Amino acid sequence: MSSSLAQGILVTIISEAVLQDRLIHLLTKLGVSGYTITPAQGAGSHGRRMGDIAGYNTNIEVKTIVPSEISDQLMEDLKPFQAKHALIAFRQTVEGLFD
Repeated sequence: MSSSLAQGILVTIISEAVLQDRLIHLLTKLGVSGYTITPAQGAGSHGRRMGDIAGYNTNIEVKTIVPSEISDQLMEDLKPFQAKHALIAFRQTVEGLFD
């Protein structure tokens, strides 16, 4: 990786839209400085989620770039949400123009 670019961990969360406020609260509690939330459509083990009725059967995608330590804590803190909601999360190392 180029040393002239910032490095971080991109965490991507795809979940039911009903979790949006709780996810924002979690990110804020962990000191995350920024995130992006977009509507998401698709299919998986929880069935099709096409987002055709506002607030029902809809998914969101949340992305944030954080240090490794925060990504570890975030992944742990997301586990309880899976007990009652459709949610997947993954992370990857990235470099780019961010702070």
